Amino acid sequence: MKETINVYDDSHWVDAPEYPSGTKKKVLRDEEDAKTILLKLPKGFFMAPHSHLTTEQHFLIDGEYISEGRTFHAGTYQLFDAHETHGPFESKTGALILVVWDPYPSNKQ
Repeated sequence: MKETINVYDDSHWVDAPEYPSGTKKKVLRDEEDAKTILLKLPKGFFMAPHSHLTTEQHFLIDGEYISEGRTFHAGTYQLFDAHETHGPFESKTGALILVVWDPYPSNKQ
């Protein structure tokens, strides 16, 4: 039987040293070129613009963040193509984001 992880409980959260201080993550999938995590942004979060070698998807579950002058609220979905620069990202109140990285192109129009 595959392991199941409850996305709402307090278990499996670890520090996310690849992000600014205070950021936590819960790894849901970690394969060679694909990863799915819950990312918990602390109040005052800031991350500079960046890009990835893979497609990145954001599902904003709770809270809000600001990127490129726009405020994104809970329920927002964003898709970033591989090599597409995105950000900066900041959150004054904190946020919970489901982040998915896949090696596949997005096929967005």
